[in-house]
Amino acid sequence: MGLFTSDLYRNFAIGFAIGAIAIVVQIGPDMLADSAAAAIASIFS
Repeated sequence: MGLFTSDLYRNFAIGFAIGAIAIVVQIGPDMLADSAAAAIASIFS
């Protein structure tokens, strides 16, 4: 059994993704809505 298995890397990736989502939600909850609205407006204008 190695020290660094693929399960460890997968768990780090999952933890990083969850942490990044939590930071985005805490810092700017309207950031996703604003960018989505701007993207939709740029398509139709």
